[in-house]
Amino acid sequence: MVQKPAASQTPSGNGPTRRSVLTGMGAGLAATSLTPFAGGALAQDEVTLRWWSPQSAPAQLAAYKNQIAAFEAANPGIKVVFEPTSDEGYAPQLAAAFASGEVPNIVTHLPSFAVQTYYAQGLIEPANDVIQAIGPENYYPGANNVYKAADGKFCGTGVGNTAANMLWLRKDLMEKAEIAKAPVTWDELRAAAQAMQGGGIYGAPLPYGLNSMTSLIFIGFIHQGGGSIFSPDLEVAIDSQGTYDALEFYKSMRELCPPGATGYSWGESLTAFVSGATATGIYAGRVLANVNAQNPAIAKSVTCVTYPRISNEVAPWTFNDFPSVFIPKAASNMDETKAFAAFLFQPPGYIEQLHAAPGHVLPVLKTIAESAAYKDNPIIQEYPAEIDLMASAAAGGFNLGYEGPGYPSNDKAGDIIASNVIAEMVQRVILNDEDPKTVVGETAGRLEEMMKG
Repeated sequence: MVQKPAASQTPSGNGPTRRSVLTGMGAGLAATSLTPFAGGALAQDEVTLRWWSPQSAPAQLAAYKNQIAAFEAANPGIKVVFEPTSDEGYAPQLAAAFASGEVPNIVTHLPSFAVQTYYAQGLIEPANDVIQAIGPENYYPGANNVYKAADGKFCGTGVGNTAANMLWLRKDLMEKAEIAKAPVTWDELRAAAQAMQGGGIYGAPLPYGLNSMTSLIFIGFIHQGGGSIFSPDLEVAIDSQGTYDALEFYKSMRELCPPGATGYSWGESLTAFVSGATATGIYAGRVLANVNAQNPAIAKSVTCVTYPRISNEVAPWTFNDFPSVFIPKAASNMDETKAFAAFLFQPPGYIEQLHAAPGHVLPVLKTIAESAAYKDNPIIQEYPAEIDLMASAAAGGFNLGYEGPGYPSNDKAGDIIASNVIAEMVQRVILNDEDPKTVVGETAGRLEEMMKG
């Protein structure tokens, strides 16, 4: 149950109140509780808020700039500065910020498992006030479950959903190779990739680098093989047939990937498919906008399905990193910070932010998803089936911090991903040709140590 923030006195001076921030939020958001955030009067002096995010493509930066301008115009005396991070670089940057105390005010688009880890370490402010300001009833049911911490509070909230491991296909190449239907199983995927490979085109852009993409994508393969990293009681369960089957299949796909896949992370994998260098892709919905902008010749041929699994008996497992909004506990100007976090969901700016990567970051608010303004986008209108499939897959998606139905949140997940222990296992078995039993056993031991740490 989301707790309402405690009432406090009406703030004086030029600082923003929840009334000034939430007035005019429109039909998409509730503004029923317009008292200030807990903490008393807001600062009357000019303040600067720092916003970090690894999502900083040009269209997204333009959307952020407009959201910042609108917030600053409505709240004189407050300045917001956007500072980009990176998917692979946010962990050390935040570690340094937490250690020094020089933290940003708000961080967005990090995966939910990272937020759970930071919250468990006492570094994150509860997000209950922000969720209440946005309006819990406006979210999709259960949208914030992944952010519920062990103490019953919410460590963050979602800025969007992503279906990060969809299988992207070229219908023109499938037709040329006489492939009648999208692959559902691993055997079908391998056969399709082999049939489409040739003439300078590789079959797939799977990552084999020592990085988070390899770890996160391979966790999906383990689940698609019928296994898991942990059991529902968070005991280490990686030493199972599902992991060995996943390693065997992943190894068989190496010859169908570009030579550079040994170092691939998200950007390289995305570019390989969008550029036409590979016949299949593995990514979220950013593929659609990038193909239309960078390689329109193939835009009409692009489609997606949930990623294949070992057999029809194993259910699809979609990796949703649940892109987040969270506030470091040590952030300055907490009332203003919470007000800005809630403002990010105001319909005009939130919709523009979603449209900056249509289909990639999907709305967490059902009121936004159902709005005509959100649907008024050429990518969303051009690919309705793909968008609907990704939205459905993401809504039922999981990640290492929330591996499946009945699992509690795993607050060690962020540390595990940052350690690259899963990616190292992949490299040792597939690139170094080490014994799978030995490597998986040692990986299980390292995971047990991390869970106890």
